[in-house]
Amino acid sequence: MIIILKRDADPKKVENLANTLQQQGIIIQDIKGEATHMMGLAGDTSHISREQIEANDFVESVMKVSEPYKLAGRKFHPEDTVVEVAGRKIGGGNFAVIAGPCSVESEEQILSVARDVAASGAAFMRGGAFKPRSSPYAFQGMGLDGLELLKIARQKTGLPIVTEILDPAYLEAFAADVDVIQIGARNMQNFALLREVGALKKPVLLKRALSGTIEELLMAAEYLMAAGAKDVILCERGIRTYETATRNTLDLSAVPVLHKKSHLPVVVDPSHSTGYWDLVEPMAIAATAAGADGLIIEVHNAPQCALCDGAQSITPEKFHHLMGRINKVRAAIAED
Repeated sequence: MIIILKRDADPKKVENLANTLQQQGIIIQDIKGEATHMMGLAGDTSHISREQIEANDFVESVMKVSEPYKLAGRKFHPEDTVVEVAGRKIGGGNFAVIAGPCSVESEEQILSVARDVAASGAAFMRGGAFKPRSSPYAFQGMGLDGLELLKIARQKTGLPIVTEILDPAYLEAFAADVDVIQIGARNMQNFALLREVGALKKPVLLKRALSGTIEELLMAAEYLMAAGAKDVILCERGIRTYETATRNTLDLSAVPVLHKKSHLPVVVDPSHSTGYWDLVEPMAIAATAAGADGLIIEVHNAPQCALCDGAQSITPEKFHHLMGRINKVRAAIAED
């Protein structure tokens, strides 16, 4: 529901209405444009009387919003959201690349990769301290020790940390030490975890589930935002289809669709979506041309020895080459 206010609406009356609605469990989003002032209502508005609200002399009209994702949707928030972390921006015309190994393996490894990707222009560093693996016998990550190594790499390079949380037991550590908390594809609809991470009010990178629809992705973002998170980054990382030539099927159409439906930044993961290092570059370039706000790319200094997903990781040298091509694509598609 959207309440359109009159241009001369009394601020005190507007505040009183907002307070009344909030007492009924409604989340209020103030929307101000050059010539318009609106209030977006999120939550269960089924008990809210449209006629009663329109009876206020400062209300122009009330509109119903069909989409269930009120906070993540563009109708409530027509301007693009820009997520800023340690001076690094993504969204609203700001492009950023997140790069690093699938998993943290040693101090030498993470420092080496972090320095290389920073030198090539990456804005954020990714690295898994906790790894969700299909097999219980596969490498599960270094845990809190891996997080400590990520902190060392951040201190040495200045790159903000992006890493995945799996267990609410580590919320306190992530709140203190992680710059952007990643919700992985397997946890996109772990609603209890979404609520707890959203309540931290930190930036969140939300990955699309393997079989998740675009609406389900936006509803997952809604969970985070309803709990308090404002800076949510959506990530297309490939969906599961009948095709077996690649690890997943990269849905590049999700980029413009999400931009149409939502104000949140959209990044693409060409590493997990393809599963093969030689496909990362063409898909990264395609995602850039499709209008993505950024990329998340797996980079390892010795992919053949990687403990996790070495087949889809590119070397720092290949990453440096790719960044040059990405910059050329961005320059070619830049608006006059």
